[in-house]
Amino acid sequence: MTKRGKPELLLLHALPLDGSMWSAQMELLPGRTYAPTLYPLGDRIETWAAEVLRLVKGDRLIVVGCSVGGSCALEVAAAVPDRVAALVLIGTKAQHRPDAALHASVLDTLEGQGLEEAWRLFWAPLLSDTVSIHAIREARRIALSQSPHEVSRGVSVFHSRPSRDQVLSTFPGPVIVVTGEDDNLPGLKTSAAQADSARNGSLYVVPGCGHYVPLERPEIFNSIMRDVIADHRS
Repeated sequence: MTKRGKPELLLLHALPLDGSMWSAQMELLPGRTYAPTLYPLGDRIETWAAEVLRLVKGDRLIVVGCSVGGSCALEVAAAVPDRVAALVLIGTKAQHRPDAALHASVLDTLEGQGLEEAWRLFWAPLLSDTVSIHAIREARRIALSQSPHEVSRGVSVFHSRPSRDQVLSTFPGPVIVVTGEDDNLPGLKTSAAQADSARNGSLYVVPGCGHYVPLERPEIFNSIMRDVIADHRS
């Protein structure tokens, strides 16, 4: 299928954040950028992918996902590979091995102790110690503005997702894998292996950065994205 029309940017957020985590990226493609909040879209990653595809109009999608958003991006590529011009995966692990104990622990914490304690235990440690206090406060602010029920749904979607490692090896377009230098989830080794497994893969390691690259190091991430967008403007 020949790609026509102007590229569109689809930004898919991480747990336990929402679409506002992409505030520093919304002007990369003005008027053609979508950053939905995923939790209300359903109880399965496949449903999330189908619903976000209703938002976009064209057939030249640059799909960007962080963490569970990266899982959703892979699901979009699996569903409509001919509409996806490029995949950008941040802190994403395509292969999934269910961890029932962790799943239950996060849900129990959310229900019994609340979102603030869950943030402290499970998600705040994913930020690099070297990022600005502003980035740390902003990530916490976005997280604590969510409904615990919605975040619980997102956690269950994340833990019930299928493995999509085969998408990396079959997707015909570029796959840009981005990882923070200090991110252990999935970590540099896994990220490098995923870039190597793609037909047209590349790896970017962002120094002094953890799991939430677009929030922690927006200037570096935006530079990567400008290059990706430039490759698909013509």
